[in-house]
Amino acid sequence: MLKFVALLACVAVATAVPVSEDSAFVVDQDMINKINYNMSTWYAGVNERFVGWTWKEAKQLLGAHLNKETFNLPVKNLDHINDKDIPASFDARKQWPQSIHPIRDQQRCGSCWAFAASEVLSDRFGIASNGKEEAVLSPEDLVSCDSSDMGCQGGILSNAWNYLKDTGIVTDKCFPYTAGQGTAASCETKCVDGESFTKYKSKDAYQITGVDNIKKEIMTSGPVETGFMVYKSFMSYTSGIYQRHWWEFWDTLEGGHAVKIIGWGSENGVDYWLVANSWGTAWGEQGFFRIKQGDCGFEEQVFAGHADI
Repeated sequence: MLKFVALLACVAVATAVPVSEDSAFVVDQDMINKINYNMSTWYAGVNERFVGWTWKEAKQLLGAHLNKETFNLPVKNLDHINDKDIPASFDARKQWPQSIHPIRDQQRCGSCWAFAASEVLSDRFGIASNGKEEAVLSPEDLVSCDSSDMGCQGGILSNAWNYLKDTGIVTDKCFPYTAGQGTAASCETKCVDGESFTKYKSKDAYQITGVDNIKKEIMTSGPVETGFMVYKSFMSYTSGIYQRHWWEFWDTLEGGHAVKIIGWGSENGVDYWLVANSWGTAWGEQGFFRIKQGDCGFEEQVFAGHADI
């Protein structure tokens, strides 16, 4: 009987008259209760990150333009690595503890594409240099200077990697992040702290396709950037392995988001990716999340490049 009531509630939500995004709040206790009642592998809750936010405000964070027709990067071949050599679980934070940088916060700018790309390259400089080069690189450089993308209005992941290859970015100390309120600063040509204006580049830029190849890339070269589809329930994620419930296929697609994959694992028979978000530590599992492999198109738009040491 309770399951039948829950089903009716889900259908009612799906057929209800939409509420204005200007007035509808991200923290929706009814939605949280419904998710947890039908809970499979994850829990929803009140994330401090979105208290007082409307859906219109939250959607501004989703700046990954997921248009496959824009892809112009070669696909990397990793056939030289045997599939049998892929471990059952992997966490880049344990493999390279000094090189995986902490969670950052894009604030109120649709710069997820720039944060994920700059953080992947930052980590890879540390890994490639055996810990000798631990610079935190500047997402603001991408937001303000990459003319092939749209700053706080979003970006295309392959374009960002072309920029990292062709132009490169400076350190975060040289060009600090100031676009948090939704307006990008003018592109700088000198460091605000007086240090040398040095660009950190990627040697190349490429796409990785397929679950096993993504794992091979991470375990040998470091984290990668991916773009995926975000639905309303994701904003309420607090712990566990995120996946959409069956009834959420009537839910609203909020936009595309870019994040950094740092590993993988399996729990109770569910294979997942271990991921770093850019919404601060007051969201999810202290800023990280796990997502079921194959969910939300998570493996369809994965990019990276080798640090040019």
